[in-house]
Amino acid sequence: MYGFARPKPERADELERLLLSFVAPTRAEPGSMQYQVHRDQADPSTLVFYELWRSPDDLRAHLARPELAHFQQHRMDYLREDLEIHWLTPLSAAP
Repeated sequence: MYGFARPKPERADELERLLLSFVAPTRAEPGSMQYQVHRDQADPSTLVFYELWRSPDDLRAHLARPELAHFQQHRMDYLREDLEIHWLTPLSAAP
């Protein structure tokens, strides 16, 4: 899954810190195979997160975590438009 977050200018630094605070705990979750946060080179105001999960159930458990549920409820406080999510189907196995 790729997610694109386009923050409100006045909340950009705060959103970046928030997304980065999710990295270590997410990587430690059962089923987390990869979790990264990036900045879009073409539009540096856009933050991109990439997640790879062992199973849909692992991803559902991740999204149910309190900090993620809280973010989902309050995301528009940070964003100028809603998250753009791209769901991916792996064609090759993870290393």
